[in-house]
Amino acid sequence: MFIARITGSLVATQKVASMVGQKLLIVEPLRVDEKDASSLKPTGRTFVVVDTVGAGEGEVVLCVQGSSARYTPETKTLPIDAAIIGIVDQVQIGARTVFKNDH
Repeated sequence: MFIARITGSLVATQKVASMVGQKLLIVEPLRVDEKDASSLKPTGRTFVVVDTVGAGEGEVVLCVQGSSARYTPETKTLPIDAAIIGIVDQVQIGARTVFKNDH
């Protein structure tokens, strides 16, 4: 699993039938700032993921890759290797909160 920020969306009008109706998002994985562990910073990588939880642009989400992406009821028949499985509320490292979603 990894955490990521949603940076955009993807539309593909031509795709396999099983992917019709699936919401595709672009995410950028995040990591703890190694200098002081007080914040999350982007890694510079991007992934296309299937959204299973109704997430939106700018949100921090929990993602899975590989065969784990097909272990949800919504994705078990899809030809995917990355999916959003949660929206992150808070990240805490030790006693320090490095991210908090203020809905």
